[in-house]
Amino acid sequence: MKETGAKIELFCLEPEDPKDYALNFQSCGQCRWVCLVGNAKRWKSGALARTLYISNMKVTLTAERQKAHGQMHSVKFTWDELTITFAEILDAAGVLPIPPYLHRTVEKSDFQTYQTVYSKIKGSVASPTAGLHFTPEVLKELDNRGFIREELTLHVGAGTFKPVQTALIGEHEMHSEYFSINRTTIQSLMENIGRITAVGTTSVRTLESLYYIGASLTANSDVLYPYAHSDEQSTFYTCSGTPLDLFIVKQWAPYENNLLQITTDAALQNILNYLENNNMEKLIASTQIMIVPGYKFRLVNNLITNFHQPKSTLLLLVSAFVNGDWKKIYNYALNHHFRFLSYGDSSLLVGATYKT
Repeated sequence: MKETGAKIELFCLEPEDPKDYALNFQSCGQCRWVCLVGNAKRWKSGALARTLYISNMKVTLTAERQKAHGQMHSVKFTWDELTITFAEILDAAGVLPIPPYLHRTVEKSDFQTYQTVYSKIKGSVASPTAGLHFTPEVLKELDNRGFIREELTLHVGAGTFKPVQTALIGEHEMHSEYFSINRTTIQSLMENIGRITAVGTTSVRTLESLYYIGASLTANSDVLYPYAHSDEQSTFYTCSGTPLDLFIVKQWAPYENNLLQITTDAALQNILNYLENNNMEKLIASTQIMIVPGYKFRLVNNLITNFHQPKSTLLLLVSAFVNGDWKKIYNYALNHHFRFLSYGDSSLLVGATYKT
């Protein structure tokens, strides 16, 4: 978008109004997002404007910065053609956010290769790169061999890739990321505790967050412990517009002294009871969980993941998973010319679940 000749880039991180991704993408006329703003100093007061052509219709899109969230900004988008959805606006005005370290513009092939074959729901700011290695042929072979595959959704935010710039891990702040998981998937996890393989670090963060949500639920499945719930953001809307209590797993919840110790089985059963009692088919939640060396894994036994860059929370998670022995793995990868990061090679890390 442009104002007085300056190029301003808006990177939509998470929906603010409506907060539900699907509802936001379906919005007509206006919506609001939390955005990273490129070249923010050149954005003076007032709205930005851009003309788009969608389905042979001329559409004027405007963006107005409303308030700051640290380095991020709340941006209200409005457009004058009320039959056009925000999803169509993004398709017309947006650019695929490939990693900046590729040092190139988007190529036509990226629209296919920088996406998993099983992707269904829009909203992530980056591709879950561990899943890029799975082709329809690989998935079919897994099915033929009797592997049980389950899917979940985590809307990856920019916070996942924010480098650790503090001297102490405890001073690094993770951003919240929304996730959803079906009740049938949670049931399947219960039936397969001890042999769960996660594809990607985002899947690990989602699965491990389930334990702390389950531990936060009391026997009546209605009372929430403070470390898993925030009064500041307690309402979330489903695609049907139904308000729900939003479970929020805080960044350091796994390491707090007030953590209720229960078995993984019991934690998952608490969630299932909660969903059943509230006639819900899926759990919708948010997690800030930060997995660092010393973390006790509750659900994930094995991890398929790419090779990550230094000073990243992803590398901290890998280090935690292999009990700090990550240098041996990474030195092997470097010595054998493995490719790192998004379009890089994959690894299978075998660990063990902590049992309470």
